Amino acid sequence: MIREINHITIATKDVSKSFDFYVNTLGFKPLCKWDKGAYLLVGNTWFCINYDETTTSTQDYTHIAFDVTQDNFETIKSKIITSNVMIFKDNISERDSLYFCDPDGHKLEIHVGNWQTRVASKKNNPGSWLNVEFFV
Repeated sequence: MIREINHITIATKDVSKSFDFYVNTLGFKPLCKWDKGAYLLVGNTWFCINYDETTTSTQDYTHIAFDVTQDNFETIKSKIITSNVMIFKDNISERDSLYFCDPDGHKLEIHVGNWQTRVASKKNNPGSWLNVEFFV
């Protein structure tokens, strides 16, 4: 049985640029860095940057979302926006979110809330979801 996420790895064409973005813009904790990659921590999650000259961004909605507090949301949002990355989607969720891309085009999100707040929101207002079935 799977217990939890062990690590997340993203591909990059420029390790130094990605390292700078994740450490200095998003505030990840650096563990180690070498010419072809880096290991970082976001909370207790191991986050890996791996050099890959063939990396391309995706056109779908696949993304990684990171938890932020309401108190820190505007500060982090401002820091991300001033880093001149692409914003790929407007927020329509029940809480504050910012959808943005890293320097290699990987889709990311900062989000206030958790699965409990999201499910509660859908229970109160399912919107355009059809045949919603709740298990919690």
